[in-house]
Amino acid sequence: MTFSRRSFLNAAPIGLAALHQATAAAAPVLPAGCRDAMLRPLGSPDCWSAAKRVGAEVLEVTVDDKFGVPLLAHPERPYSLVTADGIEQLSADLKAAGIKISAFCVASRFDARPEFEIDFCAKLAAIAQQMGIKAMRIDVVSYKKPAAEFIDAAVAALKSLIANSQGSDVRFGVENHGPTGNDPAFLMPLLERVGSKRLGVTLDTGNFYWFGHPLSKVYELIETVAPHVVHTHCKNIGYPAEKREVQRPMGWEYAKYEAPIDKGDIDFARVVKLLRGGGYTGDLCVENEALGRLPESERATTLVAEIALLKKLRA
Repeated sequence: MTFSRRSFLNAAPIGLAALHQATAAAAPVLPAGCRDAMLRPLGSPDCWSAAKRVGAEVLEVTVDDKFGVPLLAHPERPYSLVTADGIEQLSADLKAAGIKISAFCVASRFDARPEFEIDFCAKLAAIAQQMGIKAMRIDVVSYKKPAAEFIDAAVAALKSLIANSQGSDVRFGVENHGPTGNDPAFLMPLLERVGSKRLGVTLDTGNFYWFGHPLSKVYELIETVAPHVVHTHCKNIGYPAEKREVQRPMGWEYAKYEAPIDKGDIDFARVVKLLRGGGYTGDLCVENEALGRLPESERATTLVAEIALLKKLRA
């Protein structure tokens, strides 16, 4: 069978459209949601109605160092992972609400108490595995020692954590947080030296910008870490135009300029594209740290708009 040039040109758009549809179908849908801390300011009677109100499909859930779950508010019972019954109750309530936990969030202190954190995080990873949770957000931050002095101890602790949680496929995501996590000269060597696919990054999209990196550098850093990202905090800042492409002091005027993700400087269509380019298949999780300072009447609508934007961009 032969084709004329005209028939080939007529068929080409159909073929390209089919290829685009097949590619889109092959890419997994990134679930959208928020941190559990974003639900309390909404004033809903419980965390599940709050999550449904804002359209959250997934939640990042905070776990304290006694295996409590302090930020999932419920009028009848506190949640805890201490006992098998507690784990079963939380799992049942998640199923009833039609919501999944995309990641546990741990405020770890590997600089101050590495042995405790290794044991605690390994035990929590076992619980996460049992509950079908694929990621844990951890901190690897030093506020006292400079990065050059801290990194050896951090590498040793994380290697021990990986070894102590063998048999689990839960991945630990070091947040780009504080003076060390936002410094690529610390973060990337940390990942390379630990050398495990189970250690990655919880990408906080706003923290690189908060740290002082110019906006163009923020996108470069997101592209660099994208292949290692296991979980996200979607956050934005809206700086004055003259401050966007200059190196600013760490944390400069953050409380004044933090913004919902649909209103800040960081282009989330570009962020999602960069994540997709790195092979990311995890969640898109809103962290709006200014939510509680908004008028109560604006909190839910703000969070609804943020999660709706992520759902639109994930396609």
